[in-house]
Amino acid sequence: MPAGRTGPRLRVGVISAGRVGAVLGAALRRAGHEVIAASAVSEASQRRAEELLPDAAVMPPDEVARQADLVLLAVPDDALAGLVRGLVNTESLRAGQMLLHTSGAHGSAVLAPAAELGVLTVAMHPAMTFTGRAEDVERLTNACMAVTAGANEAGWHVGEALALELGMEPVQVPEESRQLYHAALTHGANHLITLVNECSALLREAGVEVPDRVMAPLLSASLDNALRFGDRAITGPVMRGDADTVRTHLRVLAETDPAVVDGYRELARRTADRATRSGLLRADGAEDVAAALDEEPS
Repeated sequence: MPAGRTGPRLRVGVISAGRVGAVLGAALRRAGHEVIAASAVSEASQRRAEELLPDAAVMPPDEVARQADLVLLAVPDDALAGLVRGLVNTESLRAGQMLLHTSGAHGSAVLAPAAELGVLTVAMHPAMTFTGRAEDVERLTNACMAVTAGANEAGWHVGEALALELGMEPVQVPEESRQLYHAALTHGANHLITLVNECSALLREAGVEVPDRVMAPLLSASLDNALRFGDRAITGPVMRGDADTVRTHLRVLAETDPAVVDGYRELARRTADRATRSGLLRADGAEDVAAALDEEPS
């Protein structure tokens, strides 16, 4: 199917044209499929539909589903089950259709009411962060797609083929592991953004006018080293057992932004644990750091 596709051209319906839905719809369009309809309620969604899905008619969700061969559900996690039931109850789905959802927290079981009608169901979560802009389509080509189809082998093959069409690497995630998979990515990606933005704010407080310039090389190297070397990439005062430096950090953070202190303390504890287990931090250094972290900043 993609680059030199040989599969049939599918009529795609996107519910809804949020950041993920609009971008995946645009990627499917680029792969040669026809995005014929999308639901878009908010002004931002309508704008994304116009920009990324210019040939798609904007319709209510039930009409989008009726028009499409492949229905893409890109709604919030908590709204997914109700939407599927609604599409089934309004007879908007039919046997032979493909129904995909992009929720990381759910597997294919949430689509069971549609599967009972003879709809081919697959959970496909792109392991990527989205802004809802055109550049996201390019980012997909360097990302993985988590595919879950339960015991449905045909669903896995469809998900695999669609991921490859988008230039992505398909990764099979078992139904029972889907929530852990999503928790892991959320912990890594979403919390990283919070951490980086807190770092930026603290640097500004320290008088650094362009925090991005200071952070980018260091954080990029840290991420690269972590992915390549695991815990062996740990550096800094915790790994060295520099308890007095840790105390100083807690003090200046409490003076500058007390809300950051608990996060720093907990991440330092986790870093010390991992450094100790990896043989990077000696037992006496770990004890000194632990004592420093247990003290209240003064």
